[in-house]
Amino acid sequence: MPYGFYGVAQFGTTALTNSVPLLHVKVGCQSVPPIWLGDNSSVMKKVVERLYACSSILNSEGQYAYYGRVGGCLITGNEDGAKHCAMNVLYSLQHLGYTIPPQADAGWVGEAGPGPSYLDEGSGGPENDFTNRNTTFMTWNQLHLARMLKDAGGIPAHGNQRSEWDAGCRFDFENPEHR
Repeated sequence: MPYGFYGVAQFGTTALTNSVPLLHVKVGCQSVPPIWLGDNSSVMKKVVERLYACSSILNSEGQYAYYGRVGGCLITGNEDGAKHCAMNVLYSLQHLGYTIPPQADAGWVGEAGPGPSYLDEGSGGPENDFTNRNTTFMTWNQLHLARMLKDAGGIPAHGNQRSEWDAGCRFDFENPEHR
């Protein structure tokens, strides 16, 4: 699956829109953006744009569709910038409604400059204890949070339903018209 995003990064907005129900898995989004010139690649930026294009879709509770889903990212590449890239991806995911657990990112960047990728022979990627530990912690934290959200029935809907806001509900705001 290209780019590690359940194969949808290769398609346009329509395919992603049609895939939104399929993304309602235990871990809703775990992206694997490569680093390009110290920042997320254009491919990763396109994935975020496609997700954002679907952000007006509401779930059955009237919340944004990504509510109750868990996100994280695994950064790859062979140049510096993994933490910067993770910061950007995780902020984007939470802005869309994903819930982000602690330690929701991991990365492997190899040696700076041109060189082997993670799975290339001699890269040291699969044997890297730092990456293996952080990827393991990230994955378990995502699974634990996803289980907690599922057991709780998702994020409570009171106070965050766009459909109710659009209908005039202001969720416990004092109404200045009725003083």
